[in-house]
Amino acid sequence: MSTLRFHAIKKSLASKPVPVDETERRSDMFGRNVFNESSMRQYLTKDAFNGVMDAIKFGKKIDRNIADQVAASMKDWALSKGVTHYTHWFQPLTGGTAEKHDAFFETVGDGMAIEKFGGTQLVQQEPDASSFPSGGIRNTFEARGYTAWDPTSPAFIYRTTLCIPTIFVAYTGEALDHKTPLLKALHAVDKAATAVCKYFDKNVKKVSTSLGWEQEYFLIDKTLAASRPDITLTGRTLLGHSSAKGQQLDDHYFGSIPSRALNYMRDLEMECMLLGIPAKTRHNEVAPNQFELAPIFEEANLAVDHNSLLMDIMSRVASRHHFKVLFHEKPFAGVNGSGKHNNWSLLTDTGVNLLAPGKTPTSNLQFLTFFINTIKAVNKHEELLRATIASASNDHRLGANEAPPAIMSIFIGQQLTKVLDELEGVTKGKLSPQEKTELKLNVVGKIPDVLLDNTDRNRTSPFAFTGNKFEFRAVGSTANCGDPMTVLNTIVAKQLKDFKIEVDTLIDEKGLKKDEAIFNVLREYIKTSKRILFEGNGYGEAWEKEAEKRGLSNNKNTPQALKAKISQKSIALFEEMEVMSKIETEARYEIEIEAYIKHIQIEGRILGDIARNHIVPIAVQYQNTLIKNVAGLKDIFGENYKAFAKEQINLIEQISNHIESINGNVTKMINERKKANAIEEAEIKAHAYCYNVKPLFEAIRYHCDKLEMLVDDEIWPLTKYRELLFTR
Repeated sequence: MSTLRFHAIKKSLASKPVPVDETERRSDMFGRNVFNESSMRQYLTKDAFNGVMDAIKFGKKIDRNIADQVAASMKDWALSKGVTHYTHWFQPLTGGTAEKHDAFFETVGDGMAIEKFGGTQLVQQEPDASSFPSGGIRNTFEARGYTAWDPTSPAFIYRTTLCIPTIFVAYTGEALDHKTPLLKALHAVDKAATAVCKYFDKNVKKVSTSLGWEQEYFLIDKTLAASRPDITLTGRTLLGHSSAKGQQLDDHYFGSIPSRALNYMRDLEMECMLLGIPAKTRHNEVAPNQFELAPIFEEANLAVDHNSLLMDIMSRVASRHHFKVLFHEKPFAGVNGSGKHNNWSLLTDTGVNLLAPGKTPTSNLQFLTFFINTIKAVNKHEELLRATIASASNDHRLGANEAPPAIMSIFIGQQLTKVLDELEGVTKGKLSPQEKTELKLNVVGKIPDVLLDNTDRNRTSPFAFTGNKFEFRAVGSTANCGDPMTVLNTIVAKQLKDFKIEVDTLIDEKGLKKDEAIFNVLREYIKTSKRILFEGNGYGEAWEKEAEKRGLSNNKNTPQALKAKISQKSIALFEEMEVMSKIETEARYEIEIEAYIKHIQIEGRILGDIARNHIVPIAVQYQNTLIKNVAGLKDIFGENYKAFAKEQINLIEQISNHIESINGNVTKMINERKKANAIEEAEIKAHAYCYNVKPLFEAIRYHCDKLEMLVDDEIWPLTKYRELLFTR
């Protein structure tokens, strides 16, 4: 074993669980560092409290006088907890979060100073934001961008700093973050869904989106991770032979959580409690050293903020426990990848889950309305939905090891499929009294109150109905939930808007009764959306052929998938629903295609470095040892030495062949990278990286991994899979 590997493994084995003091009840800790409703009641005046609550519940604007009161109270609350700085916390289009800290401290002359924080600092800031990606919206030398307070997501204290969730927009007003389009999409679906709800309950005034994400991740010993340049710089292993034992015995899934990992989870969950993140579930996932954390469902905007915050907390807490968290969708070849399932539903302010079947035919009809409209929306915009989960890292995961395929489809289960078939079979046109009775009592009434276990799960489905919600399973573990939630809520809002127009037309122009009009429209939706419904194995080759017959897209890589974001259809959708302008939509495409290029470019450079500067020299060193051995055998046995050196000579030849292939493919990769870099148009450059550069990764890896099994373990330079995945 190489000296580097030996010391890395020795150090990792010496790591002991970090003790965690968990004597306080979590319910008492929950939200302690959040300026939530409870804190606001304590610190705000009645007028200020009502102003903030009106902004949260009804979207009303907070005037500057109220903002000053809120800022003063927020400052007092923060100072009481030992906070010295504040920051506008936002989510730029880099994939992470951003913050610039300012002290409450201000000088007032004569050597005096005070703690100051007013409404102006709360509501709006102007960070120097020229280095954030803008997709051509502004020039690099144009630094001005604005952050503006989002009162619907409460301020919180993190690392002795008051963090104020904000949107981030350009000087010219275009959104430069994930939050702004999300808020607009949530408003759009609220407006459209509330209008449809009026058919069933006139008292509904607001519809909110519910989101429950499931965060999968790997925990790798920090020292071992640091010994791998590829993990350090890309978050995944670019090479490495599979371990003899991986996940094939299924002994890690839901198994006893290792002590170090459990202590990490406990520490992490305590941090979550203080910050109001309702962490609920923890367990071992399928792959060795893979785990999952899932919270209680929350309003979507807050849930997205919490997931972005959580990923930062996870990395920081991991460091305390001598771990490195890997969020990459496929950090290890041959074992399960990581996703971030997005569980989505719609809730009314009257307490009804619109995707939960009720106990009466009327409420069943409401459920069917939102259920079928969601299916129709996904069917119509399946290509855009696929685009929203596209990334260089998620390309490695889709369609492999429990991840759904790149083809978008919906799984609803046998019972609901039967319900839709029966509803579709009713005679078109006006319903007879007998048909109305049959519909209300036999078809709609057949849906049970709880559909949680009426059918088996389909883990190969990218978009599955799971009882009272849809689960978008294709979202990658590194993703910001804001993007898929923006698209999903936008397409559903558009569909509900169109649905209401169609129903009202049948009522006003055809003279149909409300229920009859709704049934007629829903029945047509079922007929035109059948292609998106699929109950079978999404991994099978047969499904690819069937999906092609149905006219479903199969965009297998990011450059292919992202094109849907800037189609005329998508641009028109975002503009009509007032979620994003054409400029904003095209800017996001440019940013994401550039990010894809840079990820592949970085991986190529690192892989070339490791292959030539780590693997090949060690292979040559071992080959020289074999050559010396053969020479010694020749000295002893003379011309008969080949009979005794047959295997050594064979090894020498194999090593030479692999070295030649590695160097040849690295040279090809470098040349293809140079050609790609000379291309100015981002889309063409991305295709060059995808089809000309990236395929050489596997060729290089193949020969490096073969050498790993030939070269003496004592000198192999890189920490191996068995050490990374089974050292705990």
